[in-house]
Amino acid sequence: MNIYIEKRVHYYFCEKDLNCASAALHIVLEYFDIAIEKQVLDSAVGMHGAGGYRAQCGIVEGVLMSIGIVCRNRNIADDETVLLCRGFAQKFENEFNSLSCEVLRPNGFNDNDPPHLCEGLTVDGIRFGIVFIAEWLEKIPDEISL
Repeated sequence: MNIYIEKRVHYYFCEKDLNCASAALHIVLEYFDIAIEKQVLDSAVGMHGAGGYRAQCGIVEGVLMSIGIVCRNRNIADDETVLLCRGFAQKFENEFNSLSCEVLRPNGFNDNDPPHLCEGLTVDGIRFGIVFIAEWLEKIPDEISL
């Protein structure tokens, strides 16, 4: 899975010039074999640290959006989806020590930063998100999932 995610992140960053949230959406939903609607991708355009404001990490935002889509796709109730999102945020913060783009970004922000400085972190964060979702889906009762 690591090599696949590395290649996909590199493709979405370098070939498509997408932000971390958009890349996360693509890759997580590809993994779960769910098509992405154009409007969903449009909504993620500014989700890289809240449009560069250096707030919530775009990887987190992309995975949270993916969780909502995966849950809807499997007819999982909203309250379960909310719990899953909360659980992901908590575990991501425990694993990576923050949810903040400004804190997570290697070396913070500098005027001369190269593009897609967070490529390695994005790979790790997306892998973490996919594993989190997959493990949770294994735990839900059969009557909830399709």
